Amino acid sequence: MVDIDEAIIARLESHGETFEVLIDPKVVRLIRDGKDVDLSEYIVIEEIFRNARKGTRAEEKKIVEVFRTSDPLEVAKTIILKGEVQLTTEQKREMMEAKRRRVIAVIAMNAINPQTQAPHPPARIELAMEEAKVHIDPFKSVDSQVEMVLKALRPLIPIKFDKVKIAIKLSGENYGKCYDCITQSGKIIKEEWSPHGGWIGVVELPAGLRDDFLATLAERTKGDIETKIMKAGF
Repeated sequence: MVDIDEAIIARLESHGETFEVLIDPKVVRLIRDGKDVDLSEYIVIEEIFRNARKGTRAEEKKIVEVFRTSDPLEVAKTIILKGEVQLTTEQKREMMEAKRRRVIAVIAMNAINPQTQAPHPPARIELAMEEAKVHIDPFKSVDSQVEMVLKALRPLIPIKFDKVKIAIKLSGENYGKCYDCITQSGKIIKEEWSPHGGWIGVVELPAGLRDDFLATLAERTKGDIETKIMKAGF
């Protein structure tokens, strides 16, 4: 349960009735992003109100008529998904900033400059977003807003989502040091072991990760590695 002093009101109007629930503002983003959460941990009280500020509860028959259930957690989820949420200015600012950072991270991970085939640093993406006056909706999912942001950035900077294939040759010892980095960063699409115990593979990963990926492998192997960018774009 969340403290009432930190709660906000989520409201849905339907069938001439008003239904309200007191919730933690953090859960709005989680639920609207499709996350599986235990809503009981983010709700002040498992009650549906007609007026939460006055403490007036909604009639159960009206709840069942509108929501086809009397389960307060199921009703609360529907209210959060379909209704309006009253945020303070500071709460809205914090949610918008967190969502903006996530959008920037996704674009930086996947995007490159098609003219140079080099990744765009997050700072460059952020500056272009500011110049384009991009508005981030704190309640919409990151994925649903990335394409909108890319469309706004294209007149300002050359940018596209792409992938890159990198051929890698490692000693058996260094393979163990690099395995987690390789599998977490991309997908191994081809691999084999040489007669001398070395590992040779081709890894496909988001193009924006290329430089950091190669730098990490070089650091872990102290430069004892062979890499070749096979294809950027396909």
